[in-house]
Amino acid sequence: MNRWIEIFIVSLKLGLTSFGGPVAHLGYFYEEYVKRRKWVGEKAYADLVALCQFLPGPASSQVGMGIGLVRGGVVGAIVSFIGFTLPSSILLILFAVLATEFDLTEAGFIHGLKLVAVAIVADAVLGMGTKLAVGPKRLFLMLLALAGVLLIAHPLAQVGVLLLAAVLGLFLFKDEPESGGGLNIRVPKWLSISALILFIVLLVVTPFLAANAAGNLQLTSIMYSAGALVFGGGHVVLPFLQQSLVPDFLTGDSFLAGYAAAQAVPGPLFTFATYLGTVVNGLMGGILATLAIFLPGFLLVLGVLPFWDRVRGNKQVGRMLIGVNAAVVGILLAALYDPIFTSSVKTGIDFLIVFGLFCLLRFYKQSPLRIVILGAVMGSIMGWF
Repeated sequence: MNRWIEIFIVSLKLGLTSFGGPVAHLGYFYEEYVKRRKWVGEKAYADLVALCQFLPGPASSQVGMGIGLVRGGVVGAIVSFIGFTLPSSILLILFAVLATEFDLTEAGFIHGLKLVAVAIVADAVLGMGTKLAVGPKRLFLMLLALAGVLLIAHPLAQVGVLLLAAVLGLFLFKDEPESGGGLNIRVPKWLSISALILFIVLLVVTPFLAANAAGNLQLTSIMYSAGALVFGGGHVVLPFLQQSLVPDFLTGDSFLAGYAAAQAVPGPLFTFATYLGTVVNGLMGGILATLAIFLPGFLLVLGVLPFWDRVRGNKQVGRMLIGVNAAVVGILLAALYDPIFTSSVKTGIDFLIVFGLFCLLRFYKQSPLRIVILGAVMGSIMGWF
């Protein structure tokens, strides 16, 4: 019980402070779960990130669920999801109710929080790079991943880069057998298989149930399909939801206003579904939409991670993981540049603030929470001038 409470409190803190989108969240997770609390090791965390990049659904939320699963079993995964998702869900319900009254997306503190995300991700990339991308071979794979993601503008580019790195790793690291550090997941085999079966059954059945229905059942079906079929995280789910909901359920302007709000609050971008559900069908619609879009990712984590933990002990798989982990650093570095840096750092003062926050985090060992508060205050001050 105490462990579950601890998981909830830590994930809630991350849900309140993790601004900047999915890749930034991985930086916050790295700082909190790996560096500070040491709930998982460096290589185990990189393995988990890599696996969640391959799965459909909200990758950063799935990483959080996976760490909750490691720390506190199935209940730990559930409370980790609740803690990380609750703040943004509540805020987006409020946004949906008050959307016509307020617009906080251009507030000064929001710009400051974007600068915080740059510093957080930069620190995470540096920390992971010094562990996972050291030496000519690993560095080559990191640069290959960086180039692939930056030059190929396609949602599946990340998956392709990771697959290529895995194949190259199998040949490049024959003389470097290496353990990635187990995740120690203890989930009964029957439960994992049941989760995978349920994932498929719901994906097939819900569209048929919703075909001749309306209201919450139809909304739930759309959200579950979005969570089950979309690779690449929050930004990639935008066209899927827009095609499914506009103009039958809400206007295009209302849709885009909600997406802007989802990027302005901390936590997972998939809580955009909370806003949409609330606009379409009130509070109950918001709750059902949230649960439906995250459920596929949870079922996949519960179903895949225990088997993955067994498979990864194979020597060939271990060599492939060396390559994948190096590529993960390159993918994070690409995301640090675009969209995080390019959408946040506009002036020399912005860069100066980012560098100062980075130094406080990296060299003065200040907590991410303090960095978030400081960044918000500095952004607000800048907004006054």
